[in-house]
Amino acid sequence: MPYYKVGEVDPKRSALIVVDMQNDFLLPDAPLEVEDGRAIIPRVKRAIDFCRERGIRVVYTVHVHRADGSDLGLFRHNSAIESGAALRDDAPGAEVHRDIAPKAGETVIKKHRYSGFYGTDLELVLRGAQIDTVIIAGTTTENCCHATARDAMFRDFKVVFLADATATFDYGDDGLGGLSSEQVHRASLIILGQSTADVMSVDEFVARVQRENNSGFDAGVDEDRR
Repeated sequence: MPYYKVGEVDPKRSALIVVDMQNDFLLPDAPLEVEDGRAIIPRVKRAIDFCRERGIRVVYTVHVHRADGSDLGLFRHNSAIESGAALRDDAPGAEVHRDIAPKAGETVIKKHRYSGFYGTDLELVLRGAQIDTVIIAGTTTENCCHATARDAMFRDFKVVFLADATATFDYGDDGLGGLSSEQVHRASLIILGQSTADVMSVDEFVARVQRENNSGFDAGVDEDRR
């Protein structure tokens, strides 16, 4: 049985957290390329546009590290990050993909670990805006999105996790067997749905907000469903 289901999604008390949709993950041949991440950009954009239209706060996280490497910690073991080739603060690769870039005035949280809450002021921002529900989209499903969703739940935020606006990559065999990106993604959604979040598609999220708030925003039909 699922841990819980989110009830009403009140736009005034909800925030969409767009997790790490950065060039270093999304561009072709990027140093930390998540190929499936490019496929979800239209759905992430649709969620962002819908939330902006409905007055749901949009918050971005970006995973970055200082040029001097002082905040790397165990990420020093990733050669692309350690060398500064990926996720270097203020470098073009660390920026949010242009198709879903933040608008002026939208919050961008710089983080140095998987969770958007760890070592950041994200909770202060959300509490200050009287947010009690967060909607998670972005990359990667099992790492930064999962960690942010878990930390949100630990802090008693209700969590909506967008199944078709999150994505990950293939896992090679390190001795325990490999997994395809789809297997990792699906397993993560099952775990999250049982323990942490109300997992749903962008279509389902849009329809729920429309139904609960009785407005005529056009949900449309998303033909680019996974």
